[in-house]
Amino acid sequence: MQGTVYKSTGSWYSVKTELGVFYKCRIKGKFRIQGIKSTNPIAVGDKVQFHLEEIGDETVGVISQIEERKNYIIRKSVNLSKQTHIIAANLDQVFLLVTLNNPTTYTSFIDRFLVTSEAYDIPVVLLFNKVDVYDSDEMVEVDYLKQLYNEIGYPCIQIVAKEGRNIDEVKELMRGKTSMFSGHSGVGKSTLINALEPGLELKTADISEQHLQGQHTTTFAEMYDLSFDARIIDTPGIKGFGIVDMEKDEIGDYFPEFFKLKSECKFNNCLHLDEPKCAIKRALEENKISWSRYRSYVQMVTGEEENYRMDIYKV
Repeated sequence: MQGTVYKSTGSWYSVKTELGVFYKCRIKGKFRIQGIKSTNPIAVGDKVQFHLEEIGDETVGVISQIEERKNYIIRKSVNLSKQTHIIAANLDQVFLLVTLNNPTTYTSFIDRFLVTSEAYDIPVVLLFNKVDVYDSDEMVEVDYLKQLYNEIGYPCIQIVAKEGRNIDEVKELMRGKTSMFSGHSGVGKSTLINALEPGLELKTADISEQHLQGQHTTTFAEMYDLSFDARIIDTPGIKGFGIVDMEKDEIGDYFPEFFKLKSECKFNNCLHLDEPKCAIKRALEENKISWSRYRSYVQMVTGEEENYRMDIYKV
């Protein structure tokens, strides 16, 4: 039988067949996929082959094969274990929710997410949430970030998930597609999904006043079929986003504004650090490239995996 993974709890998977029937499935024995050493060999969105077995009074599915993925989002935990985790697979697009505070989303996090998405050819839309609570200075910052990422080629939408503001614009982008929502805990992913599809009634939580951070309400990634011909994958909040399996000389290719200028560098293997006659450094000095983007790039190339979230800059 063939189906799509709708939920993963680590040991059990909820798989939906083409006929719309859900089966509780597990993996038989060790399961390795194309040499990817991940904490989860199977991710939400995966297409799998499985057969049914009777275990006691229960009928369960046993997954025997995973079909080739169109793409996937993978991250490395920013801790000592360096384990990788596939967040979701076979995506048409990703919506990354961004908040200036409560919690703060730093540009270093946004850029790492965008680089990974570029590497696996997944379009990203940036959603600036909670714009109803920002003061005039903070709105200037939002406008700056919107202009910055719009000019690079990333669509940006200001929303207020709690009030449903600009939700129709998001909904139109989702029709006929499988989308993933991502971002830190507390940025409003579950609130936004509830605004898009009130009947789901996903659990939400208030921001922790002690640390001004979100509290996890989504424990495992899960896909939902929505009433307007769309599928959404809700994911647990992400604290850090370490990039995976990228060589230093390819990271710049996933910064679209760098890639456009790459051929103008004197050296073909230019890392845009200290090399002479570097087109990216020249564009940086001429304010044609954002300093925050370049700072993110340098952190990735020099391997500052542990400290990038301590970056004091938001823009």
